[in-house]
Amino acid sequence: MDIEVRAFDETKTRIRPSEIIAEIKANDGCGMVGFVGVQSNQFPHTMDLARPLREAGIQVGIGGFHVSGCLAMLPEVPADIQEAMDLGISIFAGEAEGRLDQVLQDAYAGQMAPTYNYMNDLPGLENAITPMLPPTRVKRTAGGISSFDAGRGCPFQCSFCTIINVQGRKSRRRSPDDIERIIRDNAAQGIFSFFITDDNLARNKDWEMIFDRIIKLREEEDIPVRFIIQVDTLCHQIPGFIEKAGRAGVRRVFIGLENINPDSLMSANKRQNRITDYRKMLLAWREVGVVTYAGYILGFTGDTPETIVRDIEIIKRELPIDLLEFFCPTLLPGSQDHKELSAKGVWMDPDMNKYDLEHVTTGHSNMTPEEWGHAYKLAWKTYFNPEHIKTVMRRSAASGMSAGKVLFLMLWFHSCIKLEDVHPLEGGYFRRKYRRDRRPGLKRENPLIFYPRYGFEIVYKHLYLFALVVRYGAFRQFLKMSKSTKDYTDLSLTPVEDDEYNELEMFAVTDSAKAAVDKMRVKEEQREKRAAAAAE
Repeated sequence: MDIEVRAFDETKTRIRPSEIIAEIKANDGCGMVGFVGVQSNQFPHTMDLARPLREAGIQVGIGGFHVSGCLAMLPEVPADIQEAMDLGISIFAGEAEGRLDQVLQDAYAGQMAPTYNYMNDLPGLENAITPMLPPTRVKRTAGGISSFDAGRGCPFQCSFCTIINVQGRKSRRRSPDDIERIIRDNAAQGIFSFFITDDNLARNKDWEMIFDRIIKLREEEDIPVRFIIQVDTLCHQIPGFIEKAGRAGVRRVFIGLENINPDSLMSANKRQNRITDYRKMLLAWREVGVVTYAGYILGFTGDTPETIVRDIEIIKRELPIDLLEFFCPTLLPGSQDHKELSAKGVWMDPDMNKYDLEHVTTGHSNMTPEEWGHAYKLAWKTYFNPEHIKTVMRRSAASGMSAGKVLFLMLWFHSCIKLEDVHPLEGGYFRRKYRRDRRPGLKRENPLIFYPRYGFEIVYKHLYLFALVVRYGAFRQFLKMSKSTKDYTDLSLTPVEDDEYNELEMFAVTDSAKAAVDKMRVKEEQREKRAAAAAE
């Protein structure tokens, strides 16, 4: 039996259920629609697309973190997933490697099961099938970036995270041969940029063999691969990790910094994050020319709008981060936080559309929902202000990095919030809108209102972007021409010194920060004593 797979990414493609229905019916009704990787905030829209498919008798399956997390952590099936099952939609929980044969056989027979639950049987990844996206899909992503995972699972216990409960805490990984095959197969279709989606590549036990293999492809065969990866804040303590990452073509790295308040980090079980390591780690990445993204959570128990702004200003002065991206702590189904508070009956917003890490979905002891939402907007405005954008460009140029590439990223982040009111990871260059594509229950707008407003938005956004390019483009040229560019330095770029814990505000702004420094000093003293004893 020949199986034809058609992949669509709705962030870049308009989905019309009527066309899918017509196509499958033209094939004598033999076919199915699978919604892949559905997150919690995407589940309501998935159901909006699935309902007309089911009404037309099309077989539908839904997989991803929402259904997998709920089935893994909750004692009962939640109402939204139960509604899907009542409509005859199949629920796929777990990972698909080696498990799709049964799904496809059932779909061909017209007898898909209500659930396919593999949460207690996570597959090995070595020699697993090569994950491939069609180039027509990849090339509609900025930079032509595809993705794959080198491994799954995470050893840490962050209470807000769903990874550890969906993919497990035991590391499963692809072999270096697997990684090389993925790179070669993609290179054959003109794809050289990848996001390695591992939650923490630094904890992959085979990281060095993988990097060595990639380095060989780059340096001996001139395959120009480049990567975005995710790591923890302790990765600089792994000998050779950052240096080999740079040689392997890592150009951007996402770091779960989360906060500079140790109390907040402890409340989320983020024990591996030590603020005394932040500067050393970030400077190490800068040394190999890698752009750093840092995730930062707003809304821990002790946060207020004032403390949030205070801490961001400290970060701007004292930490050499390129891009800071903000999130609201969200009780995602599949996390330990969601499970515990759900069992206690704590209020959580019932609208899953808001569970995108950008919206307030529960209460806070120091802020009203309105204050919290305002603090979120204020955080973006505080970090991505004109002066700091120029400062980040200066730091990049002084470090031998491309100020232009950093500027592109800074303007992307700033503009997504300013112009589109969406998180930069959800944004793109041109926002397509269709008057007929409205969420069910919302009134369709008058075309005499919709189209003029949409046209005005397009013109305004492009004029705004043009003005930004002119403004910062001139500053970029100044940096290129100035002889003093390489001489620039500031507090964040200074080498880490033993007495900086007495000088930097980051280590004195809270009692817990002071305690973290004291704890670090005790450990240093103990380490020196052990070293002295060993020398004797």
